[in-house]
Amino acid sequence: MHTIKRNILCTLTGGILTAAAAAAALFFSSAKVNTAKYPVFGVDVSNYQGDIDWNELEAQNVSFAFIKATEGSGHTDESVRRNLDRAASTNIKVSAYHFFSFDSAGETQADNFISAVDRSEIDMPPVIDIEYYADKRRNKPSREETENILSPLLKRLEEYYGVKPMIYTTLPVYYRYIRGSFADYPLWIRCVNCEPDLIDWKFWQYSDKGTLTGYIGDEEHIDLNVYNGSFEDFNREFSVSRENTDIPQGKAE
Repeated sequence: MHTIKRNILCTLTGGILTAAAAAAALFFSSAKVNTAKYPVFGVDVSNYQGDIDWNELEAQNVSFAFIKATEGSGHTDESVRRNLDRAASTNIKVSAYHFFSFDSAGETQADNFISAVDRSEIDMPPVIDIEYYADKRRNKPSREETENILSPLLKRLEEYYGVKPMIYTTLPVYYRYIRGSFADYPLWIRCVNCEPDLIDWKFWQYSDKGTLTGYIGDEEHIDLNVYNGSFEDFNREFSVSRENTDIPQGKAE
């Protein structure tokens, strides 16, 4: 009897250790991208990348870029104007993103972003970056609180830019806040350990440890992303030029 119990205990312990090892291996692994499946490659940048040579990024097959613009209701990234102006001289498709605050009203956050990014300056939908910060991972805001901020923010941006905004997020935040109420918004998902093949995404941030040439800033790395589709799909979806985006304020097409 004691031998049987020992065998059962050893089996259970072995199973737990094997599962833990597999989970640890996944957590510490780096995502591998099938470039034949996802050939359209891009980056996202902020003031941390410092001075960026956008022509040099384009020469490294960067097809799109998300540029940080604002945070919350009052902060503007100091490099957004420089990045938008310089990227406009390339063939790189650009958008801009807003870092979502759980602590201020959606309407004022929308006003902050709109004041920094004109509708004529981006080729792709504007982006709301919603992720945990500070103590929010430990003290998670409720779904209701978050929806009461995020809903008017998304609505106001859609009215101004004439297109549904995109949502950037992590897997934990996606499953807590986005999957239900905001599933109809295009998704840009962060998953640096493996391909997020169980959800429907438009863009995938697969690495926050990328290195390219053409930028000099506090951060040596640059975030790397792919589009979910072919070059033909990408060019078809984002074919409207910046010059043809003169949508009346407050009216979505």
